[in-house]
Amino acid sequence: MANGEYLFKQVYDHVLDRIESNEWQEDDKLPSVRKLADEMKVHRLTVLKAYQLLKQQNKVYVKDKSGYYVSLSGREKLDKLDVPLFSANPQKNQLAEIHKVPVSYNFSQALIDPSLLPNLFLSEYVKKVFDLYPKVLATYSTVQGDQELREALCAYFIEQYKTFITADNLLITTGSQQAIYLIAQAFVKPRDTILIEQPSYSAAIDTFRARGANIIPVDIHPDGYDLEQVEWLMKTYKPRLFYLNPTFHNPTGYTVPAAQRKQLVQLAEQYRCLLIEDNAYHDIYFAQEPPPPLYTYDTTGNVIYVRSFCKYISPGLRIAVVFAQSPIMNVLVGAKSLADNGSPLLNQKIFLHYFSSPRLQQHVEKLRIALQIRKEIMEEELAVTDWQWVSPGGGLNLWVRLPNHLSTDELLVKCLQQSISFVPGRVCDPINQPSSWVRLSFSYANEEQIRIGIRKFIDLANSPLQQN
Repeated sequence: MANGEYLFKQVYDHVLDRIESNEWQEDDKLPSVRKLADEMKVHRLTVLKAYQLLKQQNKVYVKDKSGYYVSLSGREKLDKLDVPLFSANPQKNQLAEIHKVPVSYNFSQALIDPSLLPNLFLSEYVKKVFDLYPKVLATYSTVQGDQELREALCAYFIEQYKTFITADNLLITTGSQQAIYLIAQAFVKPRDTILIEQPSYSAAIDTFRARGANIIPVDIHPDGYDLEQVEWLMKTYKPRLFYLNPTFHNPTGYTVPAAQRKQLVQLAEQYRCLLIEDNAYHDIYFAQEPPPPLYTYDTTGNVIYVRSFCKYISPGLRIAVVFAQSPIMNVLVGAKSLADNGSPLLNQKIFLHYFSSPRLQQHVEKLRIALQIRKEIMEEELAVTDWQWVSPGGGLNLWVRLPNHLSTDELLVKCLQQSISFVPGRVCDPINQPSSWVRLSFSYANEEQIRIGIRKFIDLANSPLQQN
């Protein structure tokens, strides 16, 4: 894209975004061509060209010798309709829709069976926290997160990866989903182009889609990415960011090798593209530890690293941490202050003292064994079919390809009627294509439920009702 076209698009998007967000309302006068050109540091003809296109699209209108004004047709006209305000910007989380249905055989939730979590130990740490911090319920956390917790996590990352960071580079969020939401709010405008793996984490897709992003899919394979494809996409589309999940990828379970991670960071630097590294399963490996995160190769601040701990310690605490260099961190802290003004201090203190204890490592080691057993039981039951999957080295999911003649959406309806849930591959597709793949999570159901539930699932998939 030529520089003039790029500047024109910037102006056009700037004006349209403010109209559609209702910041500029019907009959509001737009800034003069001279004023907006000075504010955006572009030529007046660039602003005039953007205004004229908006006029052609009936987004704005002109009053003689007065200027440009917002047209009623430039917005959704919601103020003229007798509908509740909350319907003005409907948003949807497809995964949450599936989770709403209570089932006996839950293969849709990538959560860990509560019986495998350290509930008794955590209750002890709750008592300890109230002894150490008697006023913990009487105060807020700082927006960026409890200083003591950030320092402990900082020490952990330095020890693990031998990279220099400070507590000021860390932001505590209420789970990784909030982190993704804050990043989308802070760095993605409507019509910004972003890259997302195909397939990818459903809730992240929905979050970026709700921001109005132009989503370009990037293929992920058992051995990582086609880096020539990634470079071509970055060079051609100039994406704002690339959201990726390179460690025990959700939903496939694939892990991107270390050599590719380094090259990805180099490409991101070359093409000025943010890498959003979502890492929820780093410690859930079955044999070999995964490669170091992408951020350990980053020297220019192009990587935002999101690390979640809540899945395998306590989902109820909702603790995740974001690592970023200071210019980006300043923007994220501002977004966090508008979201909730800081995650609950009690949760952070409980997590801090359990995270710093020797019991955590013992718990994680036992958890890996228990999850590997459940994965193997699920694979054993699926082995009677001719379905395809790649056995993951960690994480919580199997990514399974069913016969092409099956409609996974129809199969989901039948399964829910029989109290079985799973995630159709279409839900994990950034462009929502029909898919013969399904995500089966082996972490939430117990061993008996896995055996019975998978047998029922196979029977339903083989039922004549599912054949075209």
